Amino acid sequence: MPEVKPFRLTESVKAAGCASKLSPAALDRVLGKLARQHDPNVLVGFDHADDAGVYQIAPDQALVQTVDFFTPVMDDPYVFGQIAATNALSDVYAMGGKPLTSLALVCFPEKAELEILERILAGGLSKMVEAGCIVIGGHSIRDDETKFGYAVTGLIDPKKVLTNAGARAGDALIFTKALGTGVISTAIKKRKAEQAWIDAAVQSMTTLNKQAAEVIQQGKFRIHAMTDVTGFGLIGHGREMALASNISFRLQAGSIPVLPGAIECVRAGYIPGGLNNNRDFAECVVDYDDGVPEDLRTLLFDPQTAGGLLISVAAEDSGQLTRSLNAAGVSAVEIGEVVVRTKPLIAVQR
Repeated sequence: MPEVKPFRLTESVKAAGCASKLSPAALDRVLGKLARQHDPNVLVGFDHADDAGVYQIAPDQALVQTVDFFTPVMDDPYVFGQIAATNALSDVYAMGGKPLTSLALVCFPEKAELEILERILAGGLSKMVEAGCIVIGGHSIRDDETKFGYAVTGLIDPKKVLTNAGARAGDALIFTKALGTGVISTAIKKRKAEQAWIDAAVQSMTTLNKQAAEVIQQGKFRIHAMTDVTGFGLIGHGREMALASNISFRLQAGSIPVLPGAIECVRAGYIPGGLNNNRDFAECVVDYDDGVPEDLRTLLFDPQTAGGLLISVAAEDSGQLTRSLNAAGVSAVEIGEVVVRTKPLIAVQR
């Protein structure tokens, strides 16, 4: 009997996870040409380059809406579903909102085994249950490449919306989670990832930002801006925050957390195309100290799937916020500071 090759989700697609998204340069060029709709109830629209849209429906209530789907980042269908749901929910948490309902988005090969689809949906549902977010429907189409995600709607107090546009000079920058899911996913696709690297990446990508959001919402921290770091990498999303807030960043290279195996993946050349797109688009606003290693410079542009939160908080509150996040089981470290607008927009220091 001929040997049957086991089906691997990551081998069925050209790019994995958030690395499959369009380049920031392409989006910037297209979205910049679209006409703006004017509605006073739109508190945050697509023209803000923010994580989600916010629409006010009452004096003390607004909807937070986002959509996110992508190709498999892991071979296990259940884990892939969990990661896709975690990633889709993240944008609501990043705005300070609470997820309420969701709609599943499915692209699936017509001749593929339906048990695979069932496991993807079950994995996604498990994270939606954990988030307290109800799946109320969805849409599916035939596609040679599997893709999965959700449109998520949440609620938020209009006076408590956290955007990427409020960072202030003097703030500290706190980052949750660690970088490296893009390069590790590429190593997985090439069958070169060590199990310890896979385990750490899965743990990161299936951890909801719910706990971090609850600490932030329940505390009295002076948080001025927040975003989640996903497909455009730390530099790409940091660039958006800096431009929207009209300030500059100083990042401390030695403080930026990276996942086990991420540096090894960079050195081995497991570089997703999305990373190169991010670097081509955004590196022009970055300046590095001579001692910043090239492998870390590369990771700063790594497209993250279900990444962490980048938080701009008053420096006096940074220590307490970091301790509160850590006490709640959230990995969080201070990685830099906000300064008055200058050149370069983002300085990466030793």
